[in-house]
Amino acid sequence: MTGVDADNRFAGGKAASSGHVYRWRAFSLLAVAYFMTAADMLIVNVALPTIGREMHFAQADLQWVVTAYALTFGGFLLLGGRAADLVGRRRVFTAGLALFTAASLACALATSGIFLIIMRGVQGLGAAMVLPAALSIVMNMFTEGAERNKALGLWGAIGASGATVGVLAGGALTRYAGWPYIFYLNVAVGGAALLLTGRIVPESRLRNAHRRYDPLGAIAVTTALVIMVYAISQAPTAGWTATRTLALLATSAALLAAFVAIEARAQAPLLPLRLFRLSTLAGSNAVGFLLGASFYGYIFIGTLYMQQVLGYSALNTGLAWLTVGLTGVALAGPAQVLVTRTSVRLVMAAGLTLTGTGILWATQAPAHGSFWANLAGPFFLTGTVTWIFIPVSIGALVGVTERDAGVASGLIDSSQQLGGAIGIAIASTVAATRTRDLHTQGHAIAGALTGGFHTALWVCGLIALAGIPIAFLLIRRTDITQATTVPQSQVPEPAPAD
Repeated sequence: MTGVDADNRFAGGKAASSGHVYRWRAFSLLAVAYFMTAADMLIVNVALPTIGREMHFAQADLQWVVTAYALTFGGFLLLGGRAADLVGRRRVFTAGLALFTAASLACALATSGIFLIIMRGVQGLGAAMVLPAALSIVMNMFTEGAERNKALGLWGAIGASGATVGVLAGGALTRYAGWPYIFYLNVAVGGAALLLTGRIVPESRLRNAHRRYDPLGAIAVTTALVIMVYAISQAPTAGWTATRTLALLATSAALLAAFVAIEARAQAPLLPLRLFRLSTLAGSNAVGFLLGASFYGYIFIGTLYMQQVLGYSALNTGLAWLTVGLTGVALAGPAQVLVTRTSVRLVMAAGLTLTGTGILWATQAPAHGSFWANLAGPFFLTGTVTWIFIPVSIGALVGVTERDAGVASGLIDSSQQLGGAIGIAIASTVAATRTRDLHTQGHAIAGALTGGFHTALWVCGLIALAGIPIAFLLIRRTDITQATTVPQSQVPEPAPAD
């Protein structure tokens, strides 16, 4: 397939130059939707104290406003990716965007904590349809090589900045309009995207594929993760060795084992285990999981430290996090160039080293700290997280055929989101346990909270650094080289739009 053919395929027969513009228009719309779902993971963070007061949440239950979204998002991403491949990527993208937008409206109108958590879960389900479909469309619009690396480089930068910019937007909206407007913003953006999707975004799907799904696999893995997060979050109260905690963790492990067994025997598995024969794909997903656990846990704990210890307002907290987002955006271009000129694993390892070091640096912030003296340095350094997001996004799709495009796209997003949900639960639990112990020993509340947050940040930093050996062991430069030299005639075309 020539470059002109590719452009004609997505531009309805226009000339190559016009098709090139058309693809980037579609990319821009898909990127807006991706940014919205990425930002929504943590956009409520700075509003949690306000939501907690108005909804009468217990402190230990506040994390569920974040993790309910992350769990359904991560748990159903693979099913969303499979549906996108079989039903039609634009069709699934549109349906997911409509569900996400409607759930956002319900969140804005929520009057009870339980209803808000449930609707956050529904939001996550909509996002689980939007994201793999969007990334799969991007993958099929740009052929593997330098052009796709450019698109995925921008995609990774959007993911890296989405969380921090989301925190800023959440802070500003909470301060000047009220926390429900965090969700009204989604309604406005989602509604506009829905109106434009049919005109701009191309349709594609697998040809001659039987429409078989794997709902049992999706239910098994999501239920297992919900139980795991619940067990971890309740462990400080119930006790780590309590019968209830051990029973819940055992149940979660059994369901995860059942998920693997289901996938091994299913005719149309949610997660084809053969994908893990691609070493670079497996390594990128492992690093993506650790990235989500460390980075999202870091933002969650850092936000609580600024608000509960330093007394920052929601707006000031968001402005502080903007330093991470701006640094990430600034480093996105160099990251893309370095990936092309050196290797995916070298850039990934550099990003893990710098990000992990930045998180560990933040453990030195005292109870009476200030932004410029204690936080600015770690925040600028952790902005190098872009150097993880971009190579992870590229490596997770290397060697993937069009048949598995949606599944592979869902898999990397699932790895990051589930890592985030588990990382937040672990960080929250570690912080609560350490804070309680220090307070019992007679420390003042500010000192006890700071000590708890420091311990949690140590965990987050070490999780990031644990990804370095994985990057060198599993990610192979030869995989990247072979993928970028595949003859264009061997690149499969999607089915025409219907």
